[in-house]
Amino acid sequence: MVSERSLAVLHAIVGDYVSSNEPVGSKAIVDRHEFGVSAATIRNDMALLEENELIAQPHTSSGRVPTDKGYRLYVDTLARIRPLSGSQKSAIERFLGESSDLDDVMGRTVRMLSQLTNQVAVVQYPSLRATVVRHIDLVAIGEDRVLCVLILGTGVVEQQLAWLPATRVTEAWVHGLRSRIAEAVVGGDVESGVAAVSALLETVGEWAEPAEATVVERVIEVVRSQLQANRSDRIAVAGAANLTRIDAFAGSLPGVLDAIEEQVTLLRLFAELAQEGRTVAASIGRENAPYGLSTASVIASRYEDAGDSSKLGVLGPMRMDYAGNIAAVRAVARYLNQILGEDSA
Repeated sequence: MVSERSLAVLHAIVGDYVSSNEPVGSKAIVDRHEFGVSAATIRNDMALLEENELIAQPHTSSGRVPTDKGYRLYVDTLARIRPLSGSQKSAIERFLGESSDLDDVMGRTVRMLSQLTNQVAVVQYPSLRATVVRHIDLVAIGEDRVLCVLILGTGVVEQQLAWLPATRVTEAWVHGLRSRIAEAVVGGDVESGVAAVSALLETVGEWAEPAEATVVERVIEVVRSQLQANRSDRIAVAGAANLTRIDAFAGSLPGVLDAIEEQVTLLRLFAELAQEGRTVAASIGRENAPYGLSTASVIASRYEDAGDSSKLGVLGPMRMDYAGNIAAVRAVARYLNQILGEDSA
């Protein structure tokens, strides 16, 4: 256990180190902070913090820097999170409020969060398995192409071309196939829609002309891939360029970038943080080793959409502004809740 003053010294060291990226000495703490004690007393507190592996000396005769354990204690004992300014809150509300559909909401969310924190921002798409399939359309674009349009209850619009073998697509043929697919999936959820079109594929030979079977299968396969894409968990990422402007990762940057690119890794980490039950959770340094992110910190929160819980957060170096980033993640999650709640109302 550390004393209340030693804990305050730890907070001072973290704050100064995050701001300056330079090891912090006892004299600097006395000069910058109002502890009302001598540098010798501060050195005693720093010795206690070092004994508890909360700070470390990177070089002989240098000041001290926080360790993973020190950052963890700092985050766990943040007495007050610095709120966002009124202008920042207004900017979030205005920027996210201009979204046109779910994809736009997710894209705007990660861009806003990245700008607020100068970190990599990550947002998990809400689960769409139970989302209603509102409309399906097939549009003949040419004699060998059909545009498949899928519209979900969340406002998601998916468009994908089905390139067909040499044939002559007619409006009547397209209309008949559209009616059959729509009858099977419209009004149901995405999960059941995948099963329904899979059943159609298996029975094509029973209801399609032999000469058309291959073409019909190609169109149905495209529709199924659209439904499957919206059933899968996925994330939106922005701000990866921020990592290249930070020297805190040094030689570990390629591994961090690989982990970001591997979306399954981030989804697993977010799921782990969500189990902590906090409004905003943080995972720091070696706590992220199982995910290949032992030099990084992750701050995450949850947002709700139609009763489903998804995650958003930021990823960056351990030397980050935890108080500011936690406030930003929490604020963006709150506005995302509002926007998705309004869309589903």
